[in-house]
Amino acid sequence: MSGNLQGSSGSALARVLSGARLTIGVLAGLALGAVFGLLSLFSRRGPRRPMDPLTERRWRAFKANRRGYVSLWIFAVLFGLSLIAELIANDKPLLIWHDGALMSPMVATYTRDNFGDEFEEPVDYRDHEVQCLIVSDGAESCIFAFDDVHSQYREAQACVEGGGARETCLGGFESAEALRAAVRACLVNTAGNAACSGAPLETLAENRVGSGWMVWPLIPWSHDTINKDASPLPGAPSAENWLGTDNRGRDLLALTIYGFRISVAFGLIVTLFSSVVGVFAGAAQGFFGGSVDLFFQRFIEVWVAVPTLYVIIIVSSVFPPNFWLLAGLLILFGWTTLVGVVRAEFLRARNFEYVQAARALGVGDWTIMFRHLLPNAMVATLTLLPFVLTGSIGALATLDFLGFGLAESYPSLGEIGLQAKDNLDAPWMILTAFFTFAIMLSLLVFIFEAVRDAFDPRKTLT
Repeated sequence: MSGNLQGSSGSALARVLSGARLTIGVLAGLALGAVFGLLSLFSRRGPRRPMDPLTERRWRAFKANRRGYVSLWIFAVLFGLSLIAELIANDKPLLIWHDGALMSPMVATYTRDNFGDEFEEPVDYRDHEVQCLIVSDGAESCIFAFDDVHSQYREAQACVEGGGARETCLGGFESAEALRAAVRACLVNTAGNAACSGAPLETLAENRVGSGWMVWPLIPWSHDTINKDASPLPGAPSAENWLGTDNRGRDLLALTIYGFRISVAFGLIVTLFSSVVGVFAGAAQGFFGGSVDLFFQRFIEVWVAVPTLYVIIIVSSVFPPNFWLLAGLLILFGWTTLVGVVRAEFLRARNFEYVQAARALGVGDWTIMFRHLLPNAMVATLTLLPFVLTGSIGALATLDFLGFGLAESYPSLGEIGLQAKDNLDAPWMILTAFFTFAIMLSLLVFIFEAVRDAFDPRKTLT
């Protein structure tokens, strides 16, 4: 039986995997091409849209910093791939061929009756019974064909643990898990043929029923998919789960991809809006001075004294925490970071001769502030931006680690860190959390260091 099962399951898996690799290769190529194309727009100096001399000098200075330039490319590729995470890590097939029709669960919702079952229930595409219905074009023999597979797996496992010969207990397979996978693959491809778990069948590999097929993503798990076969939990890295599973049976690699996307998007949004508010407030204080500066300074002194963590805990107890609520709270208390630096630059430059000349020519205050003074304050502002961005990402991870962050339905890097702390005997979780944060934050710091140097007039004007 082992040879036939291995031949049947091996050929079926080879067809599915080859199709998956081809599709994922095309999709990944398109995604990378789009990212590289966007980046190349900044490096191309064509005659259609020539850069102004200052911007061109800044771009050359940025490219001259090889560490920052390479970090930008690496980060752009990683973030670009995370934006299409549903095409890379998902528990739904990308394409399905069933009963002569091409389907895509990524763009349409199907129920079990679409694949030959009589019930209009949501489809769990990882259910082997559903896979059998798809491949066999709705053969009724698939129904209940997998009920005895788990008991057969338990018997084989108990046989091995009881000291039985592995050849007798496992039928030539390396483990009980491999035997279970082969039996399931056989049942899927033969419309539940009982011979898959019985006596050897010479022509089993050739007796494939139906013309259906499925193309799975490269990682056939989503961030919330539970691997019901994983035991014990958290599970160690395996052929099914490349980075292992967490204590709920979720795939760590899928969690990392989705969590990376949410963390970076959260950090960028918080940094953007808090920087806009902080720069505006600091510019108004430094330029107008007097009572405006005095009022804002007293207000900021009171505002920064508010315990942010306590406010988030109180709000989280009243409203269920979500992405936008936490982002709003961090923006509400994080905009003061840049105020002091921008204020000092405007206080220093507001009495310069070119500002006095602009006023004499009748230029408005807001034009002077944001067209003439703000560019001179950008170097000091950009110096703090990497700390604002990494601090926002770290704040989200900290809140998730403490249990006051995003809901469980969100993939979270902070939750991976929390589980790593609670499962010190699972080093794969510790390494996953550490390297994810280390790589992500290091790339961002390198990029902003290069941006800061590019905006430094002492380096771009020499």
